[in-house]
Amino acid sequence: MPKTPKIRKCLFPAAGYGTRFLPATKAMPKEMLPIVNKPLIQYGVEEALEAGMTQIGFITGRGKRAIADHFDNNYELEHQIKGTSKEKCLDDIRNVMDSCDFVFMRQREMLGLGHAILTGEPMIGTEPFAVVLADDLCAKPTDSDDLRALGQLSALYQRYQCSIIAIEEVPFEDTESYGVISGKEIADGIYQVTDMVEKPKPEDAPTNMAIIGRYILTPEIFTYLRNTPPGRNGEVQITDALKALAQDRQVLAVKFKGRRFDCGSVEGFVEATNYYYEHDYKDDSDNVVEIDSEKLAVSA
Repeated sequence: MPKTPKIRKCLFPAAGYGTRFLPATKAMPKEMLPIVNKPLIQYGVEEALEAGMTQIGFITGRGKRAIADHFDNNYELEHQIKGTSKEKCLDDIRNVMDSCDFVFMRQREMLGLGHAILTGEPMIGTEPFAVVLADDLCAKPTDSDDLRALGQLSALYQRYQCSIIAIEEVPFEDTESYGVISGKEIADGIYQVTDMVEKPKPEDAPTNMAIIGRYILTPEIFTYLRNTPPGRNGEVQITDALKALAQDRQVLAVKFKGRRFDCGSVEGFVEATNYYYEHDYKDDSDNVVEIDSEKLAVSA
């Protein structure tokens, strides 16, 4: 039996306006807002790299140039801090840049997440691929050695070889903010999807199992996206396409291990900042550095 190929490609839809963070996002992409000292989008790319994905595609829009600049060299800055204790602060981003290839595609119209994913088809081709929404920041489980959410989904793909989405239980009063699934539990925390509803009212929600921003998708999804009519606000929803796919093929939903922060909301963003400060930044002695002011001085 041929070995299932590992997933190499990951899409990051990043064309949204970030209106909930105005005025901060008037000139800065919301994906570049920092959680302590690292932008949201970098956490997502590091999660993809951890899962073995090295071909990264960004679906961007107007005003998102800072994302491309972040994953590129900054020769002037690097020259100024070379040989100082600050140079180690670039270790993480340099590792990402050395390990990954990046492609940037423009979503010319804001027509929904499904349309953004469809925009990435030329990069993906006929391979299975991942989708990460950087707004959903997923931390590693603190009680096990498991990878973050995307790594868990990727491992399950090796077993089931079908589209897989990450879910978590939310209060019923919050279902209007999510796509919600219903299905049959086939293993502990793994459900075969039978239905999906996009942002149902609490009284109409079939369950409280909400889809979060981690997907493993098979390339058939592009056909279903092309055949999905626009829904609310004229947007093509990935939920509608996956619902149609689930009628014809197996689609799984998985309760991932670890903690997720909704960084698309101010409350979730602040919560994530406090968490990462306490668990990642504060206890990392490499972050406590002395700056050589003479080496950092810029000559007139």
